[in-house]
Amino acid sequence: MSQYREIHYTDELLSDRSVHRRFNDGREEWRRRAGDHHVQWQDNAGRSGIDEVLGDRVIKRRYTTGQIVYGRDQGYGRTAWGDGTLTVNRTSFGGRTGAILAAVGAGVLLGAIVAPPMFMSEFEEEELRRQAQQQQQSNGDGGDGGDGDSGSWDDADDGGGSDDDFG
Repeated sequence: MSQYREIHYTDELLSDRSVHRRFNDGREEWRRRAGDHHVQWQDNAGRSGIDEVLGDRVIKRRYTTGQIVYGRDQGYGRTAWGDGTLTVNRTSFGGRTGAILAAVGAGVLLGAIVAPPMFMSEFEEEELRRQAQQQQQSNGDGGDGGDGDSGSWDDADDGGGSDDDFG
């Protein structure tokens, strides 16, 4: 069986373009994009911080207390965290694929979980950022000619190839 404690969540897009995330363990988060690779959040337990996509599907969660936990996007709305949790986005599990994943169990069909790093140096983090930027440029994604980040939750490219906006 998995070494991770699975926690499901759903997201609700609010009129101010922030997101209200509800976890099945009773926690709630309010999330707002802060640029292309950052999300500011606060929860109903008084915690807050910033999630950052570093690259190679690695997410850095920095609490305002200074604590850092890394996560790794597993695809299909699943993120494994260094604290032993696996968050699963149930918002996007609809249609035939969602029914199959729910019936069989996502772990069976989606394969083994790739563990997140437990610790990273500043150099390692910067290297992931650099590689992600190079990959984005080599994919021909030079931008849309717009005036910067729109803060939108429905951007087509979130840099991680997932549908969960950073875990």
